[in-house]
Amino acid sequence: MKLAREQHRFTALEYIDALFSDFIEFHGDRYYGDDHAIVGGIAKLAGKPVTVVGIQKGRDLMENIDRNFGAPHPEGYRKALRLMKQAEKFGRPVITFINTAGAYCGVGAEERGEGEAIARNLMEMSDLKVPIIAIIIGEGGSGGALALGVADEVWMLEHTIYAILSPEGFASILWKDGSRAAEAAELMKITAPELKELDVIDRVIPETFNQEALSQEKINRMLEKALIARLTELSQLPLDTLLENRYQRFRKF
Repeated sequence: MKLAREQHRFTALEYIDALFSDFIEFHGDRYYGDDHAIVGGIAKLAGKPVTVVGIQKGRDLMENIDRNFGAPHPEGYRKALRLMKQAEKFGRPVITFINTAGAYCGVGAEERGEGEAIARNLMEMSDLKVPIIAIIIGEGGSGGALALGVADEVWMLEHTIYAILSPEGFASILWKDGSRAAEAAELMKITAPELKELDVIDRVIPETFNQEALSQEKINRMLEKALIARLTELSQLPLDTLLENRYQRFRKF
């Protein structure tokens, strides 16, 4: 849990810069505004166009304030959906990078329809007519993460977490004591190896080898090769098969 929240972890924009070329960032949801907690646009992977969307945390206090500590507002999710529907129109695969403790729960976000924005993303992504791969690069918390996680495949880096709510929230509900978060995390089974064993996710991207940390460059290269290979395979599937497989993937839960 602590490793998933480390400040030094690569951010979504850093992964986009490392894995793709010719990235052009798009802004705004065309309804209300531009949420800096979600970034996205078009880029090239191995020379082929893709749409990338990520939840962006900051490297320092000022950037975290600007990025709302990676807690998206409804306009962020609507921006993400706008980009994914654009990808569908032009036949571009979609890749999402997820790192959030959850959607922003402020009054303004609720007034602007946070729940509706998340629900619409779930509905639209389930039927999006292009391949989708979602990658958890830090925290994957609650509906705030799931709103970018309805994909043909969900991958996690080795030291990341994915859960219905934070361990602190789980402990507060179960025991009325948020300080028991570490104990809650053990019960929740939120780590990448545990979720792979439960068949909740499809792939774990290693961050260590023989108990030694891999360099970020090696992690990037592994991730790039895996994305190229899997997107090539998914792009060759008939559309009906792609959508049926995605439906069945989530239906089995």
